[in-house]
Amino acid sequence: MAYAAFLVLAVLAIGSAVGLILRKNAIHGALFLVVNLGSIAALYLMLGAEFLAAAQVIVYAGAIMVLFVFAIMVLIPGKEEIGPDPRRGARLLAVPVGALLLLLLVFGVVARWSGPPVPGGPSGSVAAVGRLLFTSYLFPFELTSVLLLAAMVGVLLLARRRA
Repeated sequence: MAYAAFLVLAVLAIGSAVGLILRKNAIHGALFLVVNLGSIAALYLMLGAEFLAAAQVIVYAGAIMVLFVFAIMVLIPGKEEIGPDPRRGARLLAVPVGALLLLLLVFGVVARWSGPPVPGGPSGSVAAVGRLLFTSYLFPFELTSVLLLAAMVGVLLLARRRA
C-alpha cells in the first residue's frame, strides 16, 4: 500500500512539475506549482516528517502561492472567457479521480496511524529541524532568504518599467 501511494504521489509530483514548465498561462502554471508543493508535502508525511509537511503546506502551498497568484493576476491582465467550456469532459472526469485520490489519502492516513510506529530515521520534530537549520544549514538558509529578497526586488523593478 505504501509503494502504491508513493508511486501515485511521485507521478503526481513529476506530472505537475512538467505541467508547470509546459504551460504558457501563468495562472495555470501557478496552480500546477500548488499541486506539486502539495504532493511534496504528502511525500514528507509518508517519510514521517510531520513538521516539514505542515510547513510545506502552510508556508509554500498556502502563503507563497497566494502571493504568486495575486501578483500574477495584478501584473498580467486576463482575457474574459466566453463560450462553451472546451474541457467539460476533463472536468467531469476530475470528480471521480479526485474522490479516488481522497479515498487513497484516507486509507493511507488510517494505515499510518493504526500500524506500528516506524523505527529509526531522522526526527521531524520542531526542535530537530530548528537545530539543523540554525547550525549545519545556516548558510544555505540565509542564502535562500537573500535570493528571495533579490527576486522580489527584481519583480518590482520589472513591474515598474512596464507601467
